Amino acid sequence: MSSINRILVVIEPTAETDTVESLAMRRACLIADATSAHLHLLICDKKHDHSELLTTLKHDLQADEFNVTAEQAWHESAHQTIITVQQSEGCDLVIKQHFPDNPLKKALLTPADWKLLRLCPCPVLMVKTDRSWKDGAILAAVDIGNRDGEHTELHYSIVRRGFEIADMAGGELHVITAHPSPTLSAADPVYQLSESVEGKYREQCLAFQSEFDIDDAHLHIAEGPADVLIPFTAHHLQAVVTVIGSVARTGISGALIGNTAEVVLDSLESDVWVLKSEEITAHLLEPLAKS
Repeated sequence: MSSINRILVVIEPTAETDTVESLAMRRACLIADATSAHLHLLICDKKHDHSELLTTLKHDLQADEFNVTAEQAWHESAHQTIITVQQSEGCDLVIKQHFPDNPLKKALLTPADWKLLRLCPCPVLMVKTDRSWKDGAILAAVDIGNRDGEHTELHYSIVRRGFEIADMAGGELHVITAHPSPTLSAADPVYQLSESVEGKYREQCLAFQSEFDIDDAHLHIAEGPADVLIPFTAHHLQAVVTVIGSVARTGISGALIGNTAEVVLDSLESDVWVLKSEEITAHLLEPLAKS
């Protein structure tokens, strides 16, 4: 995790107390303790003054020898505020506690946390549970079916980050990839039988299995939709963190379809660490550089 030098910690005033024992703060302290990263605390609010809370949190963290700064800001919306501050502070990771939206509201409006996952150019850790990461299972979810250069690079980033988290927490890394159902009409006979499809996927996993010492018992290849299999496997393993990639889909298709990282966010019972490829990150940075 040497690439994490500055962490943006989103503080939710309605969920926080006057101590550092919040979910997002707890994860931030764990990672900062392992990486010596600087912590930048942010409250997104334009109506109320939270300077007293920020001062208390900052002093408590400094007493524990963390390097900390803090601010309250607002730029049109919560996700825009987070991204604006992330850019201005040069943060390598955003940590935020996830609060599920009402199902009816989610059906009508794109959830704010989805917007953050789509548009934030740096990795985002959505904290969902208070379970300790120590000795826990870490699940890295990859889409081996997409074999272009951008996806291959993203697969390695996901597995590498999972490996780093497992190493930091003293846990075990598991990898999952979902494959489609066989199709008798497929031009390639490999994709006409479940056994041959799974074999093909296992073959494509050999490279990162070798690099990160992942044996077959920790590699889970299953038939079915990823948005069902990932939460199922995470629940079975009692995973404390799931690492997944986001395609950063926007526009009408994004509003109607979403992507796997967004769809599984509420159904996963673990914290969720979301990564993007370098190409998508560069695309997201273009309009930010102009603003």
